[in-house]
Amino acid sequence: MASAATVARLLRLTGPSVHSLCTKLAPLAELSAGRCFLSTSSLHRLQFKLDERTAHSSLDLFKKDTGVIYRVLGLDPSQVQDNPERFRDWAVVLGNEKISSGRHYWEVTVKKSQEFRLGVAEAMMSRDDCVGTDGASWVFGFAQRKWFAMTNNKIVPVALVGKPDRVGILLDYDAGLLALVDTEKPRLVHSLRIHSKAPICPAFGLWDGELLTHSGLEEPDGLK
Repeated sequence: MASAATVARLLRLTGPSVHSLCTKLAPLAELSAGRCFLSTSSLHRLQFKLDERTAHSSLDLFKKDTGVIYRVLGLDPSQVQDNPERFRDWAVVLGNEKISSGRHYWEVTVKKSQEFRLGVAEAMMSRDDCVGTDGASWVFGFAQRKWFAMTNNKIVPVALVGKPDRVGILLDYDAGLLALVDTEKPRLVHSLRIHSKAPICPAFGLWDGELLTHSGLEEPDGLK
């Protein structure tokens, strides 16, 4: 029979899917799908990579730290460099750039994953939490073939039919808004409000396959 420690580790490695199923759907401060951002913030071409110092032991970075791949078993936490910035219980990694103003846009190739979360988090969020489960992170996720928005452990379904190969993330820090972008249209799919006065950074959770980030991009026409 598996020990309690082994069971606990397996639950962590399976990611938040079981937890998400048990999380009651709750209202979330949001904008209606497709509504444009009304802001005077200027766009900054944010260029970032993934910060290996924050990466959970089940995640490996590749392509010059712009991509992340999930390993089912991962590394024994005792075999990775001891770093207080590393996420301990959840398969999360943050971007290496802190944002405290402006309007920013980046894209993520998601075609090789069926369970992930994309968004932003306060740079100093607890490394014991998962992105979306606290009040210091705001994400859009995909699990069980469905999209959702999530913050502070509250989930709202997102009406994005199917799963495109690539999606965009639009952040307006000054206006306190984050949006999921359908890059094929392009259009805003769903937006939510960010309540933070602290520096934030791109954030990613991954529980199978891989993600590839694309930063330093222009914002697509038609989103303003």
